Amino acid sequence: MMRITRSGKGRRAFLCQSGALASSVLLAAWRDSGHARSDELAPTPACVDHSEQTREQTEGPFFLPSSPQRASLLEPGIRGARIVLTGRVLSAQCTRVANALLDFWQADDGGAYDVAGFRLRGHQFTDGDGRYRLETIVPGLYPGRTRHFHVKVQAPHGQILTTQLYFPGEPRNARDFLFDRRLLMAIDDRGDRKTARFDFVVKLA
Repeated sequence: MMRITRSGKGRRAFLCQSGALASSVLLAAWRDSGHARSDELAPTPACVDHSEQTREQTEGPFFLPSSPQRASLLEPGIRGARIVLTGRVLSAQCTRVANALLDFWQADDGGAYDVAGFRLRGHQFTDGDGRYRLETIVPGLYPGRTRHFHVKVQAPHGQILTTQLYFPGEPRNARDFLFDRRLLMAIDDRGDRKTARFDFVVKLA
């Protein structure tokens, strides 16, 4: 897999191929009124000094490079329950990591991945406070797996962290051999919109 580094050719190529927009577009999206409510959720996992890096997991067979830069994966015709995922990217010393890259991909409501295009795929960058915000749908059940999001996270000049995020209370969690409770999101489905939160802990170099 190509290493994506902020200052190296790999990261520049990634941004050029994806048609990356100015980071101000993402900051405006994050400031959407929906983020405040999800901030009431406890961070997952909590970050303390010398915290371990967020657990790595396989990227699986459906990762595609050069996804479009966007903070919302919602498109016309997308079916499924809407969810807003928010959180921060932090260092092991709990410093907030600005301009960190997050690349998300997932199954659709029926459990299928788009491998011909970029439906339900996209990357974004954290703001100056290390925050990210993603609008999407709850993924369907892929055969043999529980519900999950895929994500790659990279601090500027740092290593790529590849992992998956899981939903609490899913019946298939206990039968999924990849499931890790340390990667559970904090979910709030009270009200008219489901929200989730997860804070990533990454290596800075």
